[in-house]
Amino acid sequence: MTEELNRHQIRTSAFQTLFAMNANPEADRHVIYQQLLGDDDGVTADVPAYLEQLVVGVLDKQDELDGQIKKYLTTGWTLQRIAKTDLVILRIAFYELDYQPDIPKRVAVNEALELAKQFSDDRSRRFINGVLSHEIEPEK
Repeated sequence: MTEELNRHQIRTSAFQTLFAMNANPEADRHVIYQQLLGDDDGVTADVPAYLEQLVVGVLDKQDELDGQIKKYLTTGWTLQRIAKTDLVILRIAFYELDYQPDIPKRVAVNEALELAKQFSDDRSRRFINGVLSHEIEPEK
């Protein structure tokens, strides 16, 4: 029996799944879930509903999410220039900001920054913070 994942662990797994699928669009997300969540005994892991919701949501809304991200890129920057890790983190954050009204905006931003700390570097974290800070300012 697998232990229940918290929301941060689910976001981490969503990031890893989406990053793998970005690298290999033909990959089966269910196989990736099992690689991430399954144990060494080959027992099939339960996939948390929020993990599936995040991954499918980001994939389904990717064009809209990318449009949101593009609004905050400075002249000369394109989505193709953004590090893949940063792009996946931003997509997850914008998905939560736009499509998960039960998640406070500051939580979505803080979680994105935590993912950047874990999977990227300080420069990327500052970039992600700069992009997302535009989204939470009206809430002050």
